[in-house]
Amino acid sequence: MSEQRGSVRRAPVRAVVLGDLVLDVVLVPSVEIESATDVPGRVEIRQGGSAANVARWLARLGVRAQLICAIGRDGAGRSLVAQLERDRVTVRAIRVTGQRTGRIGVVVAPGGERSFVQDRRAALHLRPEDLRAEWFDKINLLHLPVYSLLGEPLGRAGLRAIELAREREALVSTDLASVGPLLAGGRRAARELMTRIGADLIFATEREAEALLGRYDADRLLEFAPIVVLKRGARGARVVARDGTPVADASDAPAGAEPAPPLRFDVATTPVAATDTTGAGDAFDAGFIAGWLESRAAGTGTAAALHRATVSGHRAAARQLRAPRSELPPG
Repeated sequence: MSEQRGSVRRAPVRAVVLGDLVLDVVLVPSVEIESATDVPGRVEIRQGGSAANVARWLARLGVRAQLICAIGRDGAGRSLVAQLERDRVTVRAIRVTGQRTGRIGVVVAPGGERSFVQDRRAALHLRPEDLRAEWFDKINLLHLPVYSLLGEPLGRAGLRAIELAREREALVSTDLASVGPLLAGGRRAARELMTRIGADLIFATEREAEALLGRYDADRLLEFAPIVVLKRGARGARVVARDGTPVADASDAPAGAEPAPPLRFDVATTPVAATDTTGAGDAFDAGFIAGWLESRAAGTGTAAALHRATVSGHRAAARQLRAPRSELPPG
């Protein structure tokens, strides 16, 4: 895209994603699974990991994307890294001796709903001391799925990454990702973790929001971040922003003043028929982040920036749902 004469070239948008790069072993039965017998369907091996999916889509959307992850010293890990690098992701892969590259079993029901079996192995072994400060230089945003803040030593590495990003005044986003891991230590521990993260932006489904809060109340998620994006599948997305600004500073408000009501709006999407929704939520996150950062860089107002970002998220998710699913090439 050519620049108009007199236009100002903006610095490229840069993001770091920290977390899983794993093999997805995807089972897509053609009919309902029956106990103790065979059913027809497909078995595919693909590149997986929520963090890796977000990084790939960020790169496809023009963001200078890095992925920080841990893999095994094996062919699967080499193949996964090569595939991401073909999408122009800069991969900072720590190779862990004695641990194989992680694997996720994905069972896709005929209606498209998915269930997961985690075997994260090397992915959990990323350590705080593996992170290099220069990886975070000049970045605009750090994104971490909640998986990247759970387990040891990975959880400590995720928190260290947040410190490094904050030192450089970068934004932080997170995705609640999955109810089971999120609540593994109980609801109180999950809330304490979200408070400790202090994210600028939270992605969640309605079910994940309800699991964290004990009841569904989008506004209460603003206790943990000034911007919340609720992904509602075919029903689109809901955006809630505290005080209508990316970062609210209560210290600037006059004494005794009532807080401004949150900015709230829904953005519809065109439903896409899909038998496998794997990766669509990650693509939405990447599309939203890319659109949001570009709008902020252009000085777009808050409401317009968030609306454009949500539309960008929907478009990326639709592309993921429509795209043919390629299998991982041999390592």
